[in-house]
Amino acid sequence: MNMMIKAEFVNPFLEAAALVFKDMLSAELLRGKTTIKQTPAPSHEIAIILGVTGKITGKVVYSMNLDTAIKLCLKLMPGTTRESLQTEYTDVLGEIGNMITGNAINIFIKNDKDLDVTVPVVVDTRSAENLEFPDRVTLGLNLYSRFGMIEVNIAIN
Repeated sequence: MNMMIKAEFVNPFLEAAALVFKDMLSAELLRGKTTIKQTPAPSHEIAIILGVTGKITGKVVYSMNLDTAIKLCLKLMPGTTRESLQTEYTDVLGEIGNMITGNAINIFIKNDKDLDVTVPVVVDTRSAENLEFPDRVTLGLNLYSRFGMIEVNIAIN
């Protein structure tokens, strides 16, 4: 089994996230430390989970604390109250996940890579049942923005 995670599969997701943050949120994403983990399981309460299928398989998991999630949503939905976002933030984050995914797929296509990605699923890990992340070599990255830190766990090979 190949234990390496190739940059050619990681970078499009990072580029796509940076693009979405710049275009939609007028915010820069700064890259923090990179770690190798045992599993792509999220470390924070809110997670956007993407499945990768086809010749290459795996998971990409973006996670953040609830405060960061709410700040992102308030930026995208000005005039909304924090209270009303308690129920709507999953839809807004799902949209962010869709935009990142779409951009990543376009980057893969430009680089002649065939990659299929599932529709993003947004979960609150504090109440989610049956969240399973099998052990798989995972590249973990912290991305920092003025809204807070977003952890990106990529387990693709």
